[in-house]
Amino acid sequence: MKIDLTGRTALVTGSTSGIGYAVAAGFANAGANVVLNGRSADRVAAAVDKLTAETGSEKVTGVAADIATAEGADSLFAELPEVDILVNNTGIFGPQPVFEIPDAEWLRFFEVNVLSGVRLTRHYAPRMVKRGWGRVVFVSSESSTMIPSEMVHYGMTKTAQLSVARGMAQEVAGSGVTINSVLPGSTLTEGVRAFIGELYPELPFEQAEREFMAKDRPTSLLKRLIRPEEIANLIVYTASDAASATTGAALRVDGGLIPTI
Repeated sequence: MKIDLTGRTALVTGSTSGIGYAVAAGFANAGANVVLNGRSADRVAAAVDKLTAETGSEKVTGVAADIATAEGADSLFAELPEVDILVNNTGIFGPQPVFEIPDAEWLRFFEVNVLSGVRLTRHYAPRMVKRGWGRVVFVSSESSTMIPSEMVHYGMTKTAQLSVARGMAQEVAGSGVTINSVLPGSTLTEGVRAFIGELYPELPFEQAEREFMAKDRPTSLLKRLIRPEEIANLIVYTASDAASATTGAALRVDGGLIPTI
């Protein structure tokens, strides 16, 4: 299947590295006009240069904005009023015993992981409806259904994303706009590499990865960390014309980790 997104403008939030960067690369390779986003202007500029060099695309730009705040989102809208494809990828995670998480940390996780996507979809989706075509993808997680005991606040936000995406999909029913969630499993990003390193500091990373999958993610059928490009493949498809009948869905790319049919 050849996916052609020529003429489409795709915004990927949190895309200076990791899954977001891989998704942006997938869009660039499919011919889309790609807009990278992150909080740091320097990191965004470096990511734009890197992606341009790697893909050969001349249609890669970036906007630095902290979309975890209303002011940051407004600054993004001022520079980029409309898009055809929105991937809500911005997110944070980190382990903390559940009874030691203070109110401020619960709110911070919700603001970054949930409200950022709510703000952007609330702005862009109605404009997509007026044009009769659009794609929104929330990057959730397998943690939305298998809440990790070491970071319950993170799992809570990922579950909330599923509700938000489904409800918004119902609101744009029959419009030509689709809104879906994608649920990655544990993926080899810089953040996850550091996280596993903290859990198993005495082990080389390759061995730490095996220990993590065996002990902390034992239900995985893949038995390894997923690579960002493998997540990006599903997201790029979901954002294409080929996925026109898929909406309101929670799509798993978790390596079989969730033990349910």
